[in-house]
Amino acid sequence: MDETRHTADPRFAALPGRPGKIVAIHLSYASRADQRGRRPQHPSYFFKASSSVAASGSTIERPAGTELLAFEGEIALVIGTPARRVALDDAWDHVGWVTAANDFGLYDLRANDKGSNVRSKGGDGYTPLGPRLIDARGVDPAALRVRTWVNGEIAQDDSSAGMIFPLAQLVADLSQHFTLETGDVILTGTPAGSSVVVPGDVVEVEVDHPSTGATSGRLVTTVVQGGGPGYDESLGSLPAVDDTQREEAWGSREAAGLAAAESPGSGDLADTGSPEAGSPVAARSPVLSDALREKLERVPVAGLSGQLRKRGLNNVTIDGVRSNHPGRKIVGTAKTLRFVPNREDLFQSHGGGYNAQKRAFDAVGEGEVIVIEARGQTGSGTLGDILAIRAHANRAAAIVTDGGVRDADAVAAVGIPVYSAGAHPAVLGRLHVPWDHDITIACGGTTVQPGDIIVGDADGVIVIPPSIAEEVVDAALAQEEEDAWIAARVAEGNAVDGLFPMNAEWRARYDAERSGSPDGEGTR
Repeated sequence: MDETRHTADPRFAALPGRPGKIVAIHLSYASRADQRGRRPQHPSYFFKASSSVAASGSTIERPAGTELLAFEGEIALVIGTPARRVALDDAWDHVGWVTAANDFGLYDLRANDKGSNVRSKGGDGYTPLGPRLIDARGVDPAALRVRTWVNGEIAQDDSSAGMIFPLAQLVADLSQHFTLETGDVILTGTPAGSSVVVPGDVVEVEVDHPSTGATSGRLVTTVVQGGGPGYDESLGSLPAVDDTQREEAWGSREAAGLAAAESPGSGDLADTGSPEAGSPVAARSPVLSDALREKLERVPVAGLSGQLRKRGLNNVTIDGVRSNHPGRKIVGTAKTLRFVPNREDLFQSHGGGYNAQKRAFDAVGEGEVIVIEARGQTGSGTLGDILAIRAHANRAAAIVTDGGVRDADAVAAVGIPVYSAGAHPAVLGRLHVPWDHDITIACGGTTVQPGDIIVGDADGVIVIPPSIAEEVVDAALAQEEEDAWIAARVAEGNAVDGLFPMNAEWRARYDAERSGSPDGEGTR
């Protein structure tokens, strides 16, 4: 049954009343996750103000001095009866209605408070809802469709069957933490296709249940240019954009008019952006298979260094760093973070809020190593215990920085291996501005690209180009076997002359013993 509710305030005309709270999910559709190259293990959420609600036919302002206002067509759930600690099987019974939503966001403000999205998604008119309610009792929650049109052209077309987390799960999960009250709204995430709109564009969103014909009708919003002087720097942070924000707002580098990203072997990973806050990256890089990882864990860094040198690669060690857990070996793929020298105006624009440093630590995935370019400056910290905890929670393999570590004892207690140039009590801003991540950097005198293989032990840290990693590790394992045989012969009392390295006679004995030939007898 379709329903329309009217209240005294026209903004809430499609709802039972003014929502007590609006809860939105960060990332929920498989198509969106595939587009962004990461998939969350669990749902994560943020709140939107009820003052952001708008009715169909309203306008939304793109504020003066901004460029990245993006639409997100979504299925909205309206709670019919209170839910507190409800079971998954019972959760849908507490949903009264379903309708269309447009979860607008201003990416220009996203870096300053991303995760909370207070400013980037909380503006007046940023949550259009309606125009009609669909009775939740008459629909299959796994068969709802959401579509979005921009200027009459279809931009999004997906269904709840394509969600990572079923709609009922969102209700049950949220009810674990607080009471969902009658009239509360849950915005259930957007599929692939979200992009930037500009003044003059008309965005329409419809949610329907094709098998019954139930529909919300089209939720219509027109984008207009905001006036006024813009934001006052003396009161708070200003809008700011970079290529990462442009790519995520538009949906792709191509759509944003940016140059294509480098391939993994030449400097960039598929996931160049930052994740939805609270959504850990679960997937390991395909560059480092479990079998390759296991072999790398068996080979000392010294052995890898020797094989790289034989192949003409001498400048592949990150020099001047030592581990806070010297007995533990690290193996992983590089996720890079670059700091530039502190300049006060640049720190003001790039150092605060959800800066490049925080984005990198939020985005690091299982088995990755955060590698930080700090120019060898040891006079401040480049991370502390909070960021170490975040990396550890995301199951990162390690952190490597050619700068200092603040709260060194607390960082060591977290348990994640950290290679650094030493401890220092000063904060990051004394020397550095967090500038960018997932780019080619310099660390400890060598160049590191995203996706490079990082291996560390008591001898130090080495960087292996992924394209030759299998070749290098197999050769190193063979060399380790040979060196162990030589060591055993030396221990038996043989002189090193002619044995290390092996001359023709010793080589013949070694080869014979490896092949099981009787000629090898007597050398044990």
